[in-house]
Amino acid sequence: MKKIVFFLAAFTAVIACKDAKTTDKTADTKQENKQETKAPEMAYASYGDKIDAENVLTAAEIKEKYDNMKVGDTINVKFTSKINSVCSKKGCWMRLDVGNEEEVMVRFKDYGFFMPLDAKGEVIVNGKAFVQETSVDELKHYAEDAGKSEEEIAKITEPAKTLSFVADGVLLKN
Repeated sequence: MKKIVFFLAAFTAVIACKDAKTTDKTADTKQENKQETKAPEMAYASYGDKIDAENVLTAAEIKEKYDNMKVGDTINVKFTSKINSVCSKKGCWMRLDVGNEEEVMVRFKDYGFFMPLDAKGEVIVNGKAFVQETSVDELKHYAEDAGKSEEEIAKITEPAKTLSFVADGVLLKN
C-alpha cells in the first residue's frame, strides 16, 4: 500500500511541474502578444507598429517644428506629449498637449488601431506631422465625439488651422 501512495504522490508531482511549465509558456506568449516595450526606467503599452522610446522630441520641440510649417507641409517625426483627450466612442483619435493651450490632433494610420477610451498620461507617437485647415463640419463632429454640449458645438462657426498627426505607432506609458 505504501508503494502505491508513494507512486501516486510522485506521479502527481511530475504532472504538476509539467503544468506549471506549460502555464509559464502561455503567460510568456500572452506577454509577447501585448507587445510591451520596456524603455529605461519606464514601461509602455504598444499600439500599432512597433516603435522604440529613443530619439524622441519633446512637446516643446514639436511645437517649434509646427510653428515653422504651413498648410501642406509634412515631416516624419517621433515625439512625446501628454494626452488631453481621446475619442470617447472608439478611441479613434486623441489630442496631445504641445503647450500654450495648443493641441495636436492625432489619428491612426488607416484606422489600423485605436487607443483605450480611458487612455491618459504620457505617450510617444511616431508618424507624419502636418498642418491642415479643418472644416466647421469636421470640428463639430470631433466636438460631438468628445462629448461636448450642444451649446459648445453650436459655437463652432469657422474653420481652424489644425496641428495634425497620423501615427503609425504609439507607446502609452503604463
